[in-house]
Amino acid sequence: MRVTNDPSAEAPDAPGRPRAALTSFVGRRRELSDVKRRLTETRLVTLTGPGGVGKTRVALEVAERSRRGLRDGVWIAELASLGDASRLAQVIVSALVLPDQSNRDPMDKLVSYLRDRQLLIVLDNCEHLLEAAARVAETLLSASPGLRILTTSREPLGIHGEGICVIPPLTTPSTQQSHTAKAVVHYEAVSLLVDRARLVLPDFEVTAENVGAVVQLCERLDGIPLAIELAATRLRSLSVTQIVERLDKRFSLLTGGDRVAMPRQQTLRALIDWSFDLCTEHEQLLWARLSIFPASFDLDAAEQTCAFPPLVPDSIIDLLDRLVAKSIVLTERTGERVRYRQLMTIREYGAEVLATSGETQTLKRRHRDHYLRKAAMMVERWCGPGQADAVTEMNDDHANLLSALEWSTNTEGEAGTAAELASLLRYHWVVGVDLSDGRRWLDQLLDAKEMSTSQRGQALWVSAWIALMQGDRDDAARKLIECDTIAATLGDRRLLAHATQWRGLHDFTTGDIATAITRYQKSIDIHTDYADTASVLTALFQLAIAQVYNSQLDQALQTCQRAIEMSERLGEQWNRSYALWITGLCHWHRGEPEAAKHAALQALRLGGDFKDSICTALTIELLSWIAASAADFHTAADLSGAAAAVWAGLGTDVEAFGPHLQQDSIYSTKTAVEALGEKTVAAVARRNATMTLDAAVALALGESGQPESASAPARSLLTKRENEIAKLVAEGLSNRAIAESLVLSPRTIDGHVERILTKLDFASRTQIASWVASQKR
Repeated sequence: MRVTNDPSAEAPDAPGRPRAALTSFVGRRRELSDVKRRLTETRLVTLTGPGGVGKTRVALEVAERSRRGLRDGVWIAELASLGDASRLAQVIVSALVLPDQSNRDPMDKLVSYLRDRQLLIVLDNCEHLLEAAARVAETLLSASPGLRILTTSREPLGIHGEGICVIPPLTTPSTQQSHTAKAVVHYEAVSLLVDRARLVLPDFEVTAENVGAVVQLCERLDGIPLAIELAATRLRSLSVTQIVERLDKRFSLLTGGDRVAMPRQQTLRALIDWSFDLCTEHEQLLWARLSIFPASFDLDAAEQTCAFPPLVPDSIIDLLDRLVAKSIVLTERTGERVRYRQLMTIREYGAEVLATSGETQTLKRRHRDHYLRKAAMMVERWCGPGQADAVTEMNDDHANLLSALEWSTNTEGEAGTAAELASLLRYHWVVGVDLSDGRRWLDQLLDAKEMSTSQRGQALWVSAWIALMQGDRDDAARKLIECDTIAATLGDRRLLAHATQWRGLHDFTTGDIATAITRYQKSIDIHTDYADTASVLTALFQLAIAQVYNSQLDQALQTCQRAIEMSERLGEQWNRSYALWITGLCHWHRGEPEAAKHAALQALRLGGDFKDSICTALTIELLSWIAASAADFHTAADLSGAAAAVWAGLGTDVEAFGPHLQQDSIYSTKTAVEALGEKTVAAVARRNATMTLDAAVALALGESGQPESASAPARSLLTKRENEIAKLVAEGLSNRAIAESLVLSPRTIDGHVERILTKLDFASRTQIASWVASQKR
């Protein structure tokens, strides 16, 4: 039978013709564009990704959209049920409905038939036939210049010229953010859930009542289309909330899919069983051991935690690479940094396997010990050029750190080590994340009292430090007095230095500046004796701010300069950014606004790598005061509102840092209110209340335009070029097409689009398009 592109000439039930889809195709705009582009660049493209992610559906959609551009059409060879690799060529022959009924070798038939034809063959589900599929594809492509092959597989075929497109899970809203029912449907996972739910429940919709459960469901199902579709069928008898409550039994809950689908696509467990069975014994073992990580991890963590008999350290990278190739482990790249993660469904399956092996407690301990060593190294190396990277890595490992703390706290005899870990994470709590997590864990451990006296002393001063940042001075005072007593009892001068330093901060925040200066100077001397440079630098900038409000402005500048010079020699930035902020504060008090602004902006730029909310809020406050002093009241109000947004994210405010800073803030706000009116200042505060840290910094640095109205603050986050690119994205242009239109490199456009997604807190181009449309209303 001659294959044509005339639909009337095609047998609707021909074995290899694309079947008409019975459900709508949701999302995947970027993936479809990428696959079609790759097919123009290379004649073999493989779609990879974890089971159930929708590789087949994307391939079939691409096939359907490509059909009219290929003279001899598109043909599908479904290989999931093929167990005998030697029959692969015959299956393709059958899919193509070849008219040759002779007894020739199937490969000869294919080569002869395809030689002069222009068509696309989709080889669907190749993961269990990789070698055979690779041989057949290479032979056919070599003999047939007009042939293109699109394959789907959990791992690539691994032959020269193969283009690989990774099909990721659907875009999914984060449970860490709040979402409205109207906005959340722009995410692909939610859109698919709604679409499929309406097949069994026609009036289903996302509402204010169920939006939280919808977000949880999509995130916990990892945005995997098959899992979402199986969950949607359960909406015949359950609410979204009830499904979420039963997700700890997901492998029994998510069953009952399409009766005519392959058996492994009818239940979630069968799907994962299929992937597990395709792994070697050692790959299965590493899969199970990696389930100990609750979120992403790096190579060092995998090697340190999982490499014990029968797995040797040198084997981990190869096994991990093979699990990445099989789409069991996903990669996350930021510059040269690579992290790995398992989808929650994959991880829970591995955890079940791990539980039967009896290795869970061993792995939990190894996991905790790895992050204990990493935390100790962060403190040891804090005063150096790697500070920002260390903070970023710990932020990335936050879920792992909490898991390590939880296991240690709840395991008999491990509470002391948990307290040690929580104390060593001091910079992670204060610089990297929110203050509450650190204080909550430290206070819980201090209440347990199952630790050595020395461990308790360390936990006390770190917890007091955080309490002071949150404005809880009474709690901090109690802890520091106890810490002081422990230091005296143990004769531990290093512990005494920490207790003295933070008692100095307590004195400053309660208005006793003279005592604070005395304590700071004493702690600096002891820290110096023990070569604890990091603590010396922190105590120096604390001493400087006390000197500012003790009318010792010249001495304060000298102290700041000492700290800055020490920091510069070491390549240290965090303490330097605080010293620069205080330098700006000092110049402002001296009536030198230009010098004050210069130092403040330096502090803000230097602290950008850390995303230290405390230093950022204090510096933006200072820039607001400088603007108010210069009678630039609109800027002062804008910056004050931005600082308030940062403070709100921290769960504290400027009052926590003492009456003197608070008084400066109150005076500046009062002058702005007197000049602009209370309603105007309040409106600006409301407009800026939802600003992210990055947006607040951009505003303070003058890198974002003023908001056009209270209803359009998001537009001000984007530069003029980014707004231009966002509009082109909304018009459906690919990054390459945008690059050609603006005469820029594709790499430059890639960077702009990623920044747009980050600034607007979006996960997909579809959301950018919806946002652009909303700006026109």
